[in-house]
Amino acid sequence: MAETQAKSPEVAPKPRRLFLKQAVMSRMLLALSPLLVAGIYFFGWRVVALLAVCVAGGVATEWVMASRRGKPVSQAVLVTCVLFALSLPPTMPYWMAVVGVVVGVLFGKEVYGGFGRNWCNPAIVGRAFVYVAFPVQMTGSFVPAFRGFPGGFARWSLATMAEAPEWLATVAKTGADAMTAATPKWSWRDFGVDTPLSDLFFGNIGGTFEGPYGEKVLAAGSIGEVSALLILLAGIYLMATRTANWRLTASTLLGISVTNVLFRDVLGAKGLPSLPFTLLSAGLLYAAVFMVTDPVSAPKKRLSMWLYGLFIGAVVVLIPWRGQFAGAVSFSILLGNMVGPSLDLAVRAWGERKKAAAKEAAA
Repeated sequence: MAETQAKSPEVAPKPRRLFLKQAVMSRMLLALSPLLVAGIYFFGWRVVALLAVCVAGGVATEWVMASRRGKPVSQAVLVTCVLFALSLPPTMPYWMAVVGVVVGVLFGKEVYGGFGRNWCNPAIVGRAFVYVAFPVQMTGSFVPAFRGFPGGFARWSLATMAEAPEWLATVAKTGADAMTAATPKWSWRDFGVDTPLSDLFFGNIGGTFEGPYGEKVLAAGSIGEVSALLILLAGIYLMATRTANWRLTASTLLGISVTNVLFRDVLGAKGLPSLPFTLLSAGLLYAAVFMVTDPVSAPKKRLSMWLYGLFIGAVVVLIPWRGQFAGAVSFSILLGNMVGPSLDLAVRAWGERKKAAAKEAAA
């Protein structure tokens, strides 16, 4: 009877603690903090509410999955949620943001076994998903940045152009609510309008420009990608504390630079903006500093890191040039995540062949 008795299913042990604190992730959150503060200044306090729903959705998803394995919730999920939230337009609908972060954490991380086993960056998975699933909201939820003091610290959000500050008042009176706001990358590609590099560097992006069908609004980008200055300062901190590997960022920027100069300035290709504009727009710096440097999904060998970054940088330039997307950072990084393990294997095999050849020569 004992032999025929069915075995009870194994139950995962309860985790000793509910939350796993990670020093590297604490430094990442610290580096992202100035971008969050700047996001509030540029876009209002709705940014905090958007971040809150993303954190709630992401942490709940990881808790459900990790608790079934007897594991605690990792601090890494907080980094994923913040990275994802700051990559969104400031007026993105809350429920869409929650869907995106749940998809990112679940299908970009948890289905592979949780922290340390994901092949791709979960924040990028969520960002790419909402970009494809909700293209209208993702391209239509951009607004200009507030300027002057107190800026967005005294406002909830610039949800409609009727709430526009003084420097957009004339456009608001002419029915700007019905007008589509274009980010610097879109305005350059579709209308040939150059956003001043100083605005891209400091983040005070906004105003109007004359399009083929009348006056249009120039909008800033996603919450965390607006100020190149703050991203560069955060990058310096991450490299100095060895939180992020500088080779991944440097190789990505090098890949962007070489590809842009080669096709635009050497081969004379049309449809590519200048290198300074390319580097400062469309969230490339944000991705190069915070996304490409994900230690789990990036290659581990030094040569692989350089090849990985060069590949991502080249694809970042080529997709917007020949494709339909004005910004293609998410898809470029996902493609890089796919080839990353193969790069490590190829570099390892190449190194072993070199060692074998050296031994034969010595013998």
